Order: sequence, then C-alpha cells, then structure tokens
Amino acid sequence: MGKVANIKSRKTDHIRINLENDVSSKLTTGLGRYKFIHRALPELDFGEIDTSLSFFDRSLSAPVLISSMTGGTAEAAEINRNLATAAQETGIAMGVGSQRVAIENQSLVSTFSIRKYAPDILLFANLGAIQLNYGYGSDECERAVEMIGADALVLHLNPLQEALQPGGDTNFENLSRKIEEICKRLSKPVIVKEVGWGFSTHDVKLLIEAGVSAIDVAGAGGTSWSQVEMYRAENEMQAQIASSFVDWGIPTSNAIKNVREISGEIPVIASGGIRNGVEISKCIALGANLGGLASPFLKAAKVSVEKTVDSLSVIMTEIRICMFASGVKRLDGLNESVLYTLE
Repeated sequence: MGKVANIKSRKTDHIRINLENDVSSKLTTGLGRYKFIHRALPELDFGEIDTSLSFFDRSLSAPVLISSMTGGTAEAAEINRNLATAAQETGIAMGVGSQRVAIENQSLVSTFSIRKYAPDILLFANLGAIQLNYGYGSDECERAVEMIGADALVLHLNPLQEALQPGGDTNFENLSRKIEEICKRLSKPVIVKEVGWGFSTHDVKLLIEAGVSAIDVAGAGGTSWSQVEMYRAENEMQAQIASSFVDWGIPTSNAIKNVREISGEIPVIASGGIRNGVEISKCIALGANLGGLASPFLKAAKVSVEKTVDSLSVIMTEIRICMFASGVKRLDGLNESVLYTLE
C-alpha cells in the first residue's frame, strides 16, 4: 500500500473508531473544579447579552471553534461540507483535518475545499508540524492555506501518537526552529496545537519564542489518541503499549493556565474534552479566547447540516445563559473573578 493510501486508510480508521468506540482519556479536563458564582440579581437584559468577538480580523458570533477533524476521504468530504455549512449559518470558526494527504494527492483536494460553503467564516488550514522534519517547508504550508482559502494555518503536534503508531514520524529534534521559519515566511498567522495532551510552560515559551500567532492548548480530558491507536493496533503488544497511556497529558484547564502564566497577550484556543457552552465559558474565564469542540460536532455532521446547526445553537445558547446567570454582559467580563474553586 502506498503512502497516500496508508494515510487515507488511517483517516478512515480514525473516523470509525471515534464514532464506534469509547476513546476518552481517563483524565478529566479539570474544568469541574471551577464553578460560576451565580447571580440571582444579574441586573441584565438577557436579550442584550453579547457573545461576539473578533479573532484574526474575522467577526465571530460566539467564541466557538469547530476543531480540526478530518478530510481526505469521501466520508470526510461530506462531514466537512456539513460542518462548513453549519459554521457559515451560525457565524463561528472552523478548522479542517490534516491536509498532508491532499498535498501528496491532488485528487483529494476537493475533500477539504469548503470555502464555497462557508465564504465568511474564520477558517484554519492544518498540517502536522512533524512534517517540517520530513521534507515539508513553507511551500507546502502555503499550499495548505491556499487550498482552502484559509485565514491561518494550524501546525499540530502529536509526539505521543507518532510514537505509538507503527512507522510513525518520531524525529522531533529542533522542530521549534522549523516552526519559527514558517512563522516568518508564511503569508498567514500560524497557530500551533496539540491533539489532546496539552502544553507545559516550557513548550509555551518555545512556541512564543518561535513567533506563533496563537496556541490551541488541546489538553487532556477528551479524546485520547493513544486509545484510538490502541484500537488501530496491528498486534497485542502494540495495543498493550498504547493502552498504558490512557491517563497521559496535561488537563485542558491546566494547559490554559500554563499559557497565561507565560503570556497574557497571545491568543489562546481552549480545546480537549470540552462538551458544552458552560465549559467553553469556564475556559474563557480562565483566559482563553475561543473554545473548540470536535467529537460532538463529528457525530452531528454524520447525520445532517440541520443536526450540526442544532448542536451549535445549543452550545451558543448555553454560553449566553451562563453569562446572564453570572452577571456578565460581554465576553470580556468573563474572567476568574466570576469563578470559584471547589475544595
């Protein structure tokens, strides 16, 4: 089987495993420790609650991101089309899955080409940062951005997943310097994200020094890609090794605070185990700018555009109610002063 065929097969496996199996991390996001201070007298008109914001010069109706998931197969093309149509209708942001397969096989570009369904959304392209150590450079990064008319490029980091994959790309040496070069050369902002194990303060310092424009913490507490690789294992030994990492990583809430400990300025996207609008609101209060979800939208997009719009509308309404019941009219009022911590 060729390289592109291998990637396509892996993407198909990823969709199937996420839909059919429990691949949750044994860690929690840590967001359960935080509760909002309820305001019985909020002194607000619910109809005037404002969840809008600007991110990379694009206007969003709410701080919600459909996190990067898929592309490269016929099934993924339908999912991306439904997600993009719903994002356009609701006015929120979206990322696509890794575009490496389409960089290496032009016939698959259409599975990522969603701008025609969502002309106005904030849209993120996506490549694995590790490919910068395996022959990729600014040309491939520009191609990924141009392929979908993206507003920014996500470079994702997944060292643990690569180590667990048979034949994974595991040379992460001096990768921060390669990321720095892309940040200098690319025509669009660069976001670096994990895929579900979060960032330490040391990592955050390296990324800020490299010049990234935003960080998606993608912390532990949601999908565990070590569990996904366990289900993909070719033999019992591989499955045993992968299963040992089910509680690995930095919880999402800790990862947000790690970024904010180093920088109060760099935009932060919070993802990793977020399941509703209350949890997005907690992430904003802890210092994030956007909250990203993947799994709930994947399941909805498998059904229809309408189901996806409904799922987004629920989350956006939850954010508004959370703000209202906390006495907060605008997003900039969501901060740690409206939270308390359980002992």
